[in-house]
Amino acid sequence: MSSSLGKLLATVAVVALFHAAFSTYEYLSTLKALGRPAGALPTSIVIEAFVALGLFLPAVALATPALEDVTYRGELAKRSPDDADARMGFARLSARGRALFGDSVSL
Repeated sequence: MSSSLGKLLATVAVVALFHAAFSTYEYLSTLKALGRPAGALPTSIVIEAFVALGLFLPAVALATPALEDVTYRGELAKRSPDDADARMGFARLSARGRALFGDSVSL
């Protein structure tokens, strides 16, 4: 439920932001056509942009899935003790270097 609500709010926020951008473009092009200097934007456009931002932030928080545990303890909770010990250890490049190049490699 919250994921679909978040996606809906994000869509409304993006549409509102595009409307604010289009309103800004129309306002500035009208001023340019009339030969007036560009001043500050009308407060309704600024408020609309901030409302779009205010809608977008909680929408993203609602639309994202729950965070997963990425710690080592969380990974070991999913595995059996046999799986934890069966993984590869750290690679020792010096052992392979001596086998390939002889004793001249100093790592």
